[in-house]
Formats: sequence, C-alpha cells, structure tokens
Amino acid sequence: MFNMVDATYRGELRELNELNFDRFDAKLEQRVVELEAKIDRLGTELRAEMQVGFARMDQKFAQFETTLTKRMFVFWIGQAATTAGLVLGVVKLIH
Repeated sequence: MFNMVDATYRGELRELNELNFDRFDAKLEQRVVELEAKIDRLGTELRAEMQVGFARMDQKFAQFETTLTKRMFVFWIGQAATTAGLVLGVVKLIH
C-alpha cells in the first residue's frame, strides 16, 4: 500500500514538474523573442546613427579637402614667386 501511495505521489510530482518546466520553457521562449526584437531594434537604431555620423564625416572631409587645396595653391604660388624672384636676382647679378 505504501508503494502505491509513493507511486501516486511520484506520478503527481512528475506531472507537476512537467507543468512547471512547460511554463518555464514558454516564458523563456517569450523572453528570447523579446530580446531578439530588442536587439534588432537597437541594431537598426545603431545603423541609422552610424549613417548620420558617416555622412557628417564625409561632409567634414570634403570641407577639409577644399580648405587644404586652397592652402596648397597659395603655398605653391608663393613658392613659385619666390623661386622666380631668386632666379631673376641671380641672373641680374651674373649680368
């Protein structure tokens, strides 16, 4: 008789454990889906922010390139004028 009662309790305990596991598994699956959705949303937001940042950097580099080109042009014009002046000065000294 004790064995029958023990077997009954074991069966009930097994059913209770299976129900608890099924609930746990369902909650875990729900949380995994929620987490995946959150990660996807964050990834989308990050990509959007990166695109804005890269566009801003492209604009800054374009401005820098323009400024650098202007400065290099002024530098080389100055160098050419100085070189031409030195050449003319040396030619006048020689003649």
